[in-house]
Amino acid sequence: MKKSVFTVILMSLVSFSYAQDFIDNALLFSRQRPSGSARIQALGGTQVSLGGDYSSALSNPAGLGMYNRSEFTFSPGLTLNNFSSDYLGENTDASKSMFNIPGISLVYHHETGKEKGFLGGSFGISMTRTNDLNRKFRYRGTNSENSMVDYFIDDAYGIDPESMLWRQNQDPGDNFTTLTALAYNNYLMEDFIDNTGEYAYRSVLSPLPAEPGFPAEIRTVDQEELSESKGAQYQWSISYGANFGDKFFIGAGIGITSIKYKVSQYFTESNFRYSEDPNYVPIDNFMTTENYDIRGSGVNFTIGAVARPVDFLQVGASLVTPTYYNITDTYTARIQSVWNYYDDPDNPSFPERRDVSEHFEDIPVISEYDLSTPLRVTTGATFISKFGFISGEVEFVNYSKAKYNSDIADDFDAENDGVKAVYQPVVNYRLGAEYRYQIFRVRGGYNYMADPYRQTGGIDRSIQSFSGGLGVRTKTFFVDLGAVFSSTEGTRSPYFSSIGPDPIAYQKFKSSNYILTVGFTF
Repeated sequence: MKKSVFTVILMSLVSFSYAQDFIDNALLFSRQRPSGSARIQALGGTQVSLGGDYSSALSNPAGLGMYNRSEFTFSPGLTLNNFSSDYLGENTDASKSMFNIPGISLVYHHETGKEKGFLGGSFGISMTRTNDLNRKFRYRGTNSENSMVDYFIDDAYGIDPESMLWRQNQDPGDNFTTLTALAYNNYLMEDFIDNTGEYAYRSVLSPLPAEPGFPAEIRTVDQEELSESKGAQYQWSISYGANFGDKFFIGAGIGITSIKYKVSQYFTESNFRYSEDPNYVPIDNFMTTENYDIRGSGVNFTIGAVARPVDFLQVGASLVTPTYYNITDTYTARIQSVWNYYDDPDNPSFPERRDVSEHFEDIPVISEYDLSTPLRVTTGATFISKFGFISGEVEFVNYSKAKYNSDIADDFDAENDGVKAVYQPVVNYRLGAEYRYQIFRVRGGYNYMADPYRQTGGIDRSIQSFSGGLGVRTKTFFVDLGAVFSSTEGTRSPYFSSIGPDPIAYQKFKSSNYILTVGFTF
């Protein structure tokens, strides 16, 4: 088997394109699980018709009107995440734990002294952790169908190789800027002119094509990816709820939101084997590294109402406008290759080289754009007795309405069309109950977030959560403990290939969230 071999030499960095998956992030930043105090978390997130909790500032400000005294709370928490991945028949597990501060709040209550009409209300300011972005997963397997090299070859077709070369006297913005360019400069592929006159690419790591009377060569490679992310979305809520005759409550608030999200992804291919020549080992391994650092801030508005037509029933509804984010996105990448010693005199364009391990230094690509997440409408009811209550609600969200925009970059028509094509409207359900005995509370809840994908592909991406908790309440002090156990499924494809089926890691995700809320009334 004759193959030309080339290796990595130290060169100036090629700039590369920002390759963050906008469609995935539109859902990631829009699909927020119910947040709030330990009490609300234990109740499955049910809160739109309940009131009397600082979480109302986030979900339905009308609930602040049910306070009869002022309050300060502080909530520490612990999150345990576990990932299980099945990739090409091999199972791999990974986990990550994180201590966090899910919430802090101050509610100031005032009264008018009247017995009818407007009785007073409460002003609330709270910080709430609305989305946990900490993840860690790893998967590995042996692939005989394709390689990431095949993706690079497909992606580079028709591109002038000169445009993938970085020159110090050239503005990096003028270059062809993708991870594929790094692969080209790492000699993972070479260019040639095909029979149509187009620039095409090939690799010494590709299998031999079939010839008359001979089968095509089988290439086998070991693959592994490690992905780790950290960060969260937070919201500062400034809200007011008013009380009218202890029968009707209305409220409104503004939310100031933030995103901090960092992702590092490492994909490795090693141990290339070829059926026609087992002794052919041109490369030891190569690894791609991609880093994303996303920071953003935004604003939304919430309005809501709660009615108490009879003493044992409360009904509520709220509307949260789209959150309008301004986002700054920083992307860096590198490819590191370790080649073995080869000398092929029949191919002088690939001269003798020694073992080399080189990589390109990072040059960040910075993008700025806007993202609006879909609005949310929630309605629910709470049935009350002297022993406690049962509360339920439904939430309507249309994830296909998430939208990107930018005043300084190319339009996002393709990304927005992708969001519309991939996602759909959903109805989410929440149910919670509390039993009271003197100063003690026992709580339980269930939360179902429907699958937002139009085409599921046999994967159930709904999120189911079971929760429970305990509480102790006195006139001046209370403490609540909540636990939420969630599970869902997903997939991860490291690349797409026209050769054989796309490699897919099938994943199962489980999380355990524990939160403690300590409050003081005055």
